[in-house]
Amino acid sequence: VVVVVVCSMARVGGNRIHIRMELLEALKKHWFLVGLVLFILLARVAPWIGMKGGPLRPEYTVKYGAVFLIFFNSGLTLKSEELKNALMQYKVHAVIQMFTLAVVPVVMIGIVSMFEAFTSWNEHILTGLSVLSCLPPPVSSAVILTSAAGGNDAAAIFNSAFGSFLGIFVTPFLLFTVVGQSAGVPMQKIFTSLSLTVVFPLVLGQFVRYKAWDAIKSMNIPFSKISSFVLLLIIYTTFCETFSEPVDVDTLTLLELVVFIVVLLLAEMALLFVFCKAMKFPPRDTVCVLFCATHKSLTLGIPMLNIVFAGFKHLSLLSVPILIYHPAQILLGSVLMPTIKTWMAKENSKRALPRNQTQ
Repeated sequence: VVVVVVCSMARVGGNRIHIRMELLEALKKHWFLVGLVLFILLARVAPWIGMKGGPLRPEYTVKYGAVFLIFFNSGLTLKSEELKNALMQYKVHAVIQMFTLAVVPVVMIGIVSMFEAFTSWNEHILTGLSVLSCLPPPVSSAVILTSAAGGNDAAAIFNSAFGSFLGIFVTPFLLFTVVGQSAGVPMQKIFTSLSLTVVFPLVLGQFVRYKAWDAIKSMNIPFSKISSFVLLLIIYTTFCETFSEPVDVDTLTLLELVVFIVVLLLAEMALLFVFCKAMKFPPRDTVCVLFCATHKSLTLGIPMLNIVFAGFKHLSLLSVPILIYHPAQILLGSVLMPTIKTWMAKENSKRALPRNQTQ
């Protein structure tokens, strides 16, 4: 009996150790999602740490430092040939820019008109949705997610940078057409900012790669994990800013708006996925399109609102859709990343199979 009891206890102990090992492996494998939840909880508990003016100073460390690091990292790891080839991918560029700066604003006109007729949403929130639809892609989040998912990060870099420059001219025109407002955009300031945080670090990364890539490669630096951690930092400070600002909207409308934006993002990604499959885009290009064409720039959006609606007493209501969309696009992309990676692996294996058979 004693032997049986001892064996049973040993078996139970062994099972517990096995479960713990599996749990640790799962946490290690999905460390990004675990970090995502912890960072959002931290932002909810203590938003003052990562809000503007807080100890982390995200208006400098994230807006300039993190974005600089993202594009320096991209310039360092990307082959020059990949960047050159990305410039020639006209179909990918056309799909991304046409979708985000033409299709989305036109569709949003219809959606806002429908909401005006069938919902009791505040008119200023609906105007904020129209403004949101006119914004160009961001310069950081789409690049990080594309790279982390194994997509065409060279094309993502080009479209993020090109879309931001294009937005300087196109967004004011769209705002005048869709919302009926116009404004002078501080082009020199935006050009300088984009040049310092996007173009310069990208060129610097390529220069360092050309001069010392063999030495850097031998160090086994985890570039992808660095980019993922930078993304967590961006998510954290974004949620800190969101949680720190009181929103003058009733809870039901706010929840409805969150659900609508998540459904909108999913619908856009599904539509683009089907279109890319029909166009027979390679998996890496499809991932690039999914992120770059659906993301909108908070960096350009908030300053644009402050310019266009300067002195407007309901400015906070206009900014609500943008403040929700920004963390939602990053959070949703992060959650979908494992699924996208799995799909890419399957697609790549399917494409590799015929080649192996012919050989």
